[in-house]
Amino acid sequence: MAPWKLPLVVAAIAVPVIASFAVSPGLGLAAGALAAVGIVVVAARQRPREAIGAEVSGPQRCRFLIAIATPLEDPATIQEIAAMVGRSAGGAEVLVLSPARIGFLDRWASDVEGARREAQRRLVITVAALARAGVSAEARVGDEDLVQAVEDQLESFAATTVVLVTGSPEEDEAGEVAAGELAKRLRAEFRRLVLSGPAAR
Repeated sequence: MAPWKLPLVVAAIAVPVIASFAVSPGLGLAAGALAAVGIVVVAARQRPREAIGAEVSGPQRCRFLIAIATPLEDPATIQEIAAMVGRSAGGAEVLVLSPARIGFLDRWASDVEGARREAQRRLVITVAALARAGVSAEARVGDEDLVQAVEDQLESFAATTVVLVTGSPEEDEAGEVAAGELAKRLRAEFRRLVLSGPAAR
């Protein structure tokens, strides 16, 4: 966090609590409790910024983890992935990962089935497109956060290369943020492929 942001955060927490106490002690206690809950929730959602994935030592079979936030049908991108996989000596394992993006109302209602079905739909389209290009791949649904989904998956699938497929920076802000964080933290080789136009939606 930038140093100048800290006083603003403290003020955003303290001013409403103090104002509430001025109106009524009961209201002040309620506002203080709400602020405390908010701080705990934010702290719990913060992920450690350590390196992601295991140390790679010695020759290993190539494993590609392809993280997608949109169905991957763009022929040029499919061919680029097929070429990457095809250059691997002795064949390669490919796993496609799609986050289950949960809407605000669905989160409060604890309804994740719709998000999982949409993620599975993206996976079916992508795996079929890869199969047409001669790439055999498995598919998994992951956490709604792309970085967390990749981190979770690397615990059971030791990828040598992680490929993140996103829309352009203007169209896919979440993908841009995820790409920056993965580029800094991944131990495995990292590649980003950017879709544009209709394929990115």
